[in-house]
Amino acid sequence: MDAGTKTWRHDRPRIREILRLESSPGRISVEGWVRTVRHGKGVAFLAVNDGSCLASLQVVIDAAAPAGATLPQVGTGACVRVRGRMVASPGTGQRWELAADELEVLGPVDETYPLQKKRHGPEFLREIAHLRPRTNLFGAVFRVRSRLAFAVHRFFQERGFLYVHTPIITANDCEGAGEMFRVTTLDPFHPPGAAGQAAWGEDFFGEKTGLTVSGQLEGELFAMAFADIYTFGPTFRAENSNTSRHAAEFWMIEPEMAFADLAADCALAEEFFRYLVKVALQECAEELAFFEEYVASGLTARLEAVAAAVFERMTYGEAIEQLQRSGRTFAFPVQWGSDLQSEHERFLTEHVVKGPLFVTDYPVELKAFYMRLNDDGQTVAAMDLLVPRVGEIIGGSQREERLEVLERRMRACGLVPESLRWYLDTRRWGSCPHAGFGLGFERFLMYVTGVENIRDVIPFPRTPGNARF
Repeated sequence: MDAGTKTWRHDRPRIREILRLESSPGRISVEGWVRTVRHGKGVAFLAVNDGSCLASLQVVIDAAAPAGATLPQVGTGACVRVRGRMVASPGTGQRWELAADELEVLGPVDETYPLQKKRHGPEFLREIAHLRPRTNLFGAVFRVRSRLAFAVHRFFQERGFLYVHTPIITANDCEGAGEMFRVTTLDPFHPPGAAGQAAWGEDFFGEKTGLTVSGQLEGELFAMAFADIYTFGPTFRAENSNTSRHAAEFWMIEPEMAFADLAADCALAEEFFRYLVKVALQECAEELAFFEEYVASGLTARLEAVAAAVFERMTYGEAIEQLQRSGRTFAFPVQWGSDLQSEHERFLTEHVVKGPLFVTDYPVELKAFYMRLNDDGQTVAAMDLLVPRVGEIIGGSQREERLEVLERRMRACGLVPESLRWYLDTRRWGSCPHAGFGLGFERFLMYVTGVENIRDVIPFPRTPGNARF
């Protein structure tokens, strides 16, 4: 290695590790951002946070010492490097504090910095999404997001699943809902279709393409070669919805299993969901305590309950009977053939089974073309996992592996089988029973943190009218 080559500073002390020390490490150097500045008689107290944990390190600076000369340059939000000795703190709630003798401002701030001592709500912070990771709320959310994203991979890798990167740009509309963002190099002011204007064949890919709504179809292809696979990546819906549960860009986790039926699909979904909840409880305790206090009272108890719960099962028909016998008046009428709404799902989980619930075997008219037709010809081998307070959180099915039935279902849904010839080829050559499901990562993060708006669990939310940051 050349003498001038530098390596990444893997030895930089994190505040998370510093605060856990049993004995003082002596003199250290800490880098981070100033959360608060308090001035006392001849002394200043800085709360410095480096993002490694929720807690900040208290830095004590003698105003008369050399480090004190730099204090006038330090405001809330400044980036600093502080050197000194770790000493036992006389204050409550902290074991150590840093008695600083050197203070260096790496990044100054001025009085216009918007994150001062006042506690700001999520609505205001969405307007400054580039700064909100510096707040306690979003610091906690995104540490949980990082930890659980890693746990997703750990779960599937430990069980022998292959991680597949499915395409973001695709010519396939998996859901058939027509809510795809169009990808094109053609003139947007003169789109194809009108006389004398360009045809889609002249576009970059030679046909209509868009941003993917799901990696499922491509995932099925890989399951026909590797048996157990999963995808975990961004998906997109051009749905003009401004609800707290919808975003135009979000992340999906989609496993596919060869040689699996609907029962196996439910079993994996239960194991996966329980695993992620336990990871949150065991590895994100500090963040969950914060959410418990400031976001959702009773959160930890709810998560512990679902982690230990029996996941009940009932068919769609049984669910309709339960709702009709309930004596409740619902905003959406309950009848066979109607989709279950959030109010129905919550009633089933919170009042009927009092816990998580798989609803299976939905009417064929309610579900997508790729779901396996049951022997009754009226229902498909589909499942939704419902949880208290939220409703549906996972959706999946056994896939239709029979070529003739699949082609018939596609035509019934208004799809031209030839448009997905490659997908049908997997049924022509070496097909097998297989199943899979999808979990929206942001929906799960909302559940596990208690945060009620999807915009607040994704770093840069993409919603109608907003793609600024």
